[in-house]
Amino acid sequence: MDPYLQQVSSELSAWQKQMLRRPSLFNHLSKKIQTKINSWIPEKVHGAITVTLKQMIRGVLFGAKHTTGRPLENTSLKVREELILKKIDVYRKTAAVEGGITGAGGILLGLADFPILIGIKIKLLFDIAAIYGFDVDDYKERVYILHIFELAFSSHEHRRNVYLKITDWDEKSKDLPKDINQFDWRNFQQEYRDYLDIAKMAQLMPAIGAPVGIVVNNRLIKKLGVTAMNAYRMRMIK
Repeated sequence: MDPYLQQVSSELSAWQKQMLRRPSLFNHLSKKIQTKINSWIPEKVHGAITVTLKQMIRGVLFGAKHTTGRPLENTSLKVREELILKKIDVYRKTAAVEGGITGAGGILLGLADFPILIGIKIKLLFDIAAIYGFDVDDYKERVYILHIFELAFSSHEHRRNVYLKITDWDEKSKDLPKDINQFDWRNFQQEYRDYLDIAKMAQLMPAIGAPVGIVVNNRLIKKLGVTAMNAYRMRMIK
């Protein structure tokens, strides 16, 4: 086997084991607490947040495809991933600067970080998909991107379920509904919000908002990049 392919296969195997790992007792208790807190929030509020996030991400999804290059063809996996690592580094720096600026601006600018960061994340995933050779004009590829997003920013329990959804994706995607409205937006927004709550609340504090925004956004983009690379490796390495 090619040395680079051997290295990638080893990294992928370790990542897959991590995705299938059962949640620890701490993770399980944390999820129960968060679920309990969510039960105290009125259903109208949950509904409003779901609709807002749904419209926001749908707008980014359909907008990003028009600014994404064509799928990269006839390129080795090693060259593709060298390009992707450079792309992730650029997006990490962009998100860190954005987090620092919005974090320094207090609550109002801190709240603006939420939709801006979503846009940065989705655009990164579109670019990664295209470099791996997948066509983001295909509705099924955009659903796959949403699942990668979920994988990166969900509880251990939900993450495992999402991972099982995307294994053998080329076959499973044949049964997808044709309407993206049938995607589970409620679970999507709740998992994403719960994952970010603690870190993002700290970013709203004037004294520490800027440094927290820089560090948190940098780490979130790095985590998303690693998740995306391994999710696409599953489809590239048969």
